[in-house]
Amino acid sequence: MISTIPYLDDHFHEECGVFGVFGHEDAAAHTALGLHALQHRGQEAAGIVSFDGQHFHNHRSLGLVGDNFSSEAVITRLKGTSAVGHNRYSTAGETVLRNVQPLFADFEFGGLAIGHNGNLTNAYALRKQLVQRGCIFQSTMDTEIIVHLIAISEFSTVVDRMIDALRQVEGAYSLVALTNEGLIGVRDPMGVRPLVLGRIDGAHILSSETCALDIIGAEFVRNVDPGEIIVIDGDGVRSIKPFTKRAQRFCIFEYIYFARPDSMVENRNVYDVRIKIGAELARESHIDADVIVPVPDSGVPAAIGYAGEARVPFELGIIRNHYVGRTFIEPADQIRHLGVKLKHNANRGRLQGKNVILVDDSIVRGTTSEKIVEMVRGAGAAEVHMRISSPPTANSCYYGIDTPKQDDLLASNMDVEAMARHIGVDSLAFISMDGLYRAVGESGRNGDERPYCDACFSGDYPIYLTDQNGGPIPAQLSLLTEQD
Repeated sequence: MISTIPYLDDHFHEECGVFGVFGHEDAAAHTALGLHALQHRGQEAAGIVSFDGQHFHNHRSLGLVGDNFSSEAVITRLKGTSAVGHNRYSTAGETVLRNVQPLFADFEFGGLAIGHNGNLTNAYALRKQLVQRGCIFQSTMDTEIIVHLIAISEFSTVVDRMIDALRQVEGAYSLVALTNEGLIGVRDPMGVRPLVLGRIDGAHILSSETCALDIIGAEFVRNVDPGEIIVIDGDGVRSIKPFTKRAQRFCIFEYIYFARPDSMVENRNVYDVRIKIGAELARESHIDADVIVPVPDSGVPAAIGYAGEARVPFELGIIRNHYVGRTFIEPADQIRHLGVKLKHNANRGRLQGKNVILVDDSIVRGTTSEKIVEMVRGAGAAEVHMRISSPPTANSCYYGIDTPKQDDLLASNMDVEAMARHIGVDSLAFISMDGLYRAVGESGRNGDERPYCDACFSGDYPIYLTDQNGGPIPAQLSLLTEQD
């Protein structure tokens, strides 16, 4: 099968996107638009839950936001002045409707809808203990663990119950939650995943990225701090910081690939950072060439930076078809190689007879890179070199990005020269870790001084991988179990 769904490309897959509105008459419509702007963070499914002061309303569907939330009838059913929404790419749990977020549950204190961007690294251990306690799970998502931990908490208020629950989980998370009282946003203590606070017409917004604020004309207020809980209700906005302060380790791959180029991430413009990464890559590894060609679309800003620094013409030597959509083709084996060509085609007039440097953001399995190189050579390129705007990705991510197993990562099995032979280029180079940190404006990357999570490159996992390592269950839940 050839699938043209964007997230089946040979890239690290996006995580999820979250969005929330409190205090606006067009809460559901704004949420749908916000999710549309965050579509790049997850294309498998989308959902919105709204609250009208008495009842919660929800609509959850498999597929793209535009396919499911463009109908006026759908938005009209999502009544109320507050809403939360979620775009899904499955990092934990299969793609079925029961796994579409936001999750909703009725508690003693009222209703709770919750959307989660990230991944819990002790989800299996917690789930096992919760099942032993009698909790009945309705999904296969790690997010539901948080719901059950809130349910069994002995604290009285929803915020205190949420704090109690989150003190028992490990991993990366940015959450939005909607209750009878208001909107809640939470970011994990290391701030691995992004979350921002915005404002429009006196209403308050929570979003994974600033580009979703832009689409509705909202004002960016500030980033939600690592380990911070933002509570938005009729009394305004208040901040709670109940967790032990830890050194921030924001995901550096947000700058390289995941975030939308027009977003401000941790007070840096993503597009500008990618151009700087490309320039740094050129300083480190440039060789003589006639043209710099991006692998669209994610390689474009880095290629612009590379071309500017190297003073070599930038050309769109590969054209992307943006209208492929979500079609499926069941071809005979002899035409399976058309998978890449459904989305990309060589611009022969800009490649023929040229020494070409291809710029891309990453190499995962190498399958797409191999086809792209083959296509460029087929268009008559004299030489094909590849430059990558990230270090070799030799390790899997366990913090909310769906990556292959380590054995399937090309950089985990081959050195750079072997990778070059495998994908068929005349030369291959990656930006160095030091070069990457210079590009994002950080010189130090030793121990606690390192402000980013770069585990997919370095293998240095800042949050313990309990489920992977078979580690102990957190003490808080063990005590609860023993007391019962």
